[in-house]
Order: sequence, then C-alpha cells, then structure tokens
Amino acid sequence: MTLACTRLSGDAEGRPWLVFLHGLLGSAEDWQPLLPSLTGWPCLRVDLPGHGRSTAITAAGFADVSQLLTETLNGQGITSYWLIGYSLGGRISLYHACHGDTSGLQGVLVEGAHPGLTCPAERAQRRHHDQQWAARFTQASWPQTLASWYQQPVFSSLTDEQRAELVLLREGNNPRAVAAMLASTSLSVQPDLRPELRLLSRPLAWLCGSADTKFIHLAQQSGFELRTVANAGHNAHRDNPAEFARQALAFINSPVLKEVEHDLS
Repeated sequence: MTLACTRLSGDAEGRPWLVFLHGLLGSAEDWQPLLPSLTGWPCLRVDLPGHGRSTAITAAGFADVSQLLTETLNGQGITSYWLIGYSLGGRISLYHACHGDTSGLQGVLVEGAHPGLTCPAERAQRRHHDQQWAARFTQASWPQTLASWYQQPVFSSLTDEQRAELVLLREGNNPRAVAAMLASTSLSVQPDLRPELRLLSRPLAWLCGSADTKFIHLAQQSGFELRTVANAGHNAHRDNPAEFARQALAFINSPVLKEVEHDLS
C-alpha cells in the first residue's frame, strides 16, 4: 500500500528528492508555499494516513507509517532523498531515520518535532492529553474543537486572524481519521530517539521559528544542530516560507557532518 502524494520533478539535475511530511491536521498542500523557492529540486509532498487524499489509510503506529513511507518512495522510484517533516511529520521522519529502510536517505530536517519523552510520568501525562483530544475530535463540534486546538501554548505566536484561517483550512479533515492517527502516533508511544539520533551517520538538523522557544530550547538541550527561521513561530514553513526554504537548502547544500558517537556498551 502507498500513501497519496504530489510529485514535482522539474529539472532535477541529479539532485536528491526533497520529501515533505506534514503535521497533524495538515496535508501535502501545506508545503505548496515553499515551491517557488525550490526551483530545480525534485519534491514529493506526502499525505500521511488519515489526512488529505490518504484519509482512508490507517496506521497501527510509527513502524507502520515508516513502512508505508518506504513503499511510497519505492513506488515513486525515489532512491535518493532528504526527509523534511513538520511536527508529527518530523517525528515520523526521526523514527524512519532510526528504524526504517534508510538505503536512500541522505539526511533529515525537522521543524517543531520532539525526539521523544524520557520520563514515564511525562508519557502518562501526554497519553492522557492525547486521549482527551482524540475524544474531543470525535465527540464535540469540529469547528469549536479546532478553535480550541489552536489555542494551545505551542501556537501562542498566532494572531486571532491566523487561528481563524487555520480553523477554516482544517475543517475539511475527517475528525475520526485524524483522531485515529493521533492515537497511533501519540508522543506518548514514540520511543525516545535521542540515543539513536546521536549515532546517526546522516546529517540531521532542527529548523525552528525564531518565536518557537519551546523547540529551540529542546533542540539545544538535546545537542542537535539548530537553524532558526526569522519572523516565524511553531509553523515556520507557513509563517515565512521563503526563509524556511533558504535555511533548508543552505543545510542540504552544506550539511553539518557531526562526529558520530559510538556505542561502547
């Protein structure tokens, strides 16, 4: 089975593909504003399970999504690629880099993505948090639930107008499909990937909006390569697409090759 995706090959000049994975409630179309700044790069924008044109596809967990991603890339004939993921898409990218088929993976760029919780109490708290939201998605008024979703602290940099735009944009989602994806890929069930990411031989960086203090701190605390996108919050590729694309290509063209830590245990 393969995921729905939007392909733009253009004049690739032998360059690796840029494979984009959106966040919860998003779709492949979320990356459209970046395309004018990516001329000459082959791009594949993927609809994750329960979203966009992949609404009818379900996934049992991260391993399932990673396998679907592999099958989708194989189906598209993509053998050399970078993963660029936002929020949920970023967490899936990190998992795939650690546990998936990485034979063609050149590197990973994630935006507003968590590498994993380390504390059992935090996992329990997050499980309760996501279960509550999944229930609200399926039981409460969908527009009101979306309005509440974008009131969460991580979206504090949004203006009222931006929140209203996002609610209108996301109303077309199937709430049950989104709830199922939230449950199966909750941060509470994601492994802490830090140890494996530190052993990763491929280039890896976090892109964070300059106002996304939570994830800037998280990347710094974890010791990962960090690039900030000016005049942007948690959803940097939406807030400042041209600068996001510039920062992404700067890293892809001159990736930081970190010294790999060796596990001596």
